[in-house]
Amino acid sequence: MSGQINFQFRQDRCVGCATCQLACTEKNTLAPGQSFRWVQEFAGGGYRQSGRGLSNNVYAYWRSTACRHCCQPACVRACPAGAVIKRQEDGVVLIDQQTCTGCRQCVAACPYRAVQYDQQRQQARKCDFCADLLARSGQPACVAACPMRALTVTFVPGRHG
Repeated sequence: MSGQINFQFRQDRCVGCATCQLACTEKNTLAPGQSFRWVQEFAGGGYRQSGRGLSNNVYAYWRSTACRHCCQPACVRACPAGAVIKRQEDGVVLIDQQTCTGCRQCVAACPYRAVQYDQQRQQARKCDFCADLLARSGQPACVAACPMRALTVTFVPGRHG
């Protein structure tokens, strides 16, 4: 059955611990500072003195982001070697490491900066939904690691992107 696998992020559950990011980095043996998933903090507001005392409008929230496995991925179209593909059965965008020439055209084409160049391997790499774990009926490392269950995986039959 074909369709699209997606990450579902529940912002109301995320506490910004970045365990998902660490699990991704560890699972993919990435260099320090490199990750296929990243947690961003958004904070602001402040305190102000009023006639009734001190009041605040302080806020903070987090967003966990990874490759969106787009419907029509720019990275797939940009790769001259045909190394970046979108699987028909589940919509996962993968980079064939045997075919990748390291030209970085897919890196430049991705509007979300999800495709990264690995200096050690001299190749492009990205989130692959932990395809090896999915094949064994498992969950991506980031989903399994989240203590607040802010990340889940959903599958939409018949949809690609």
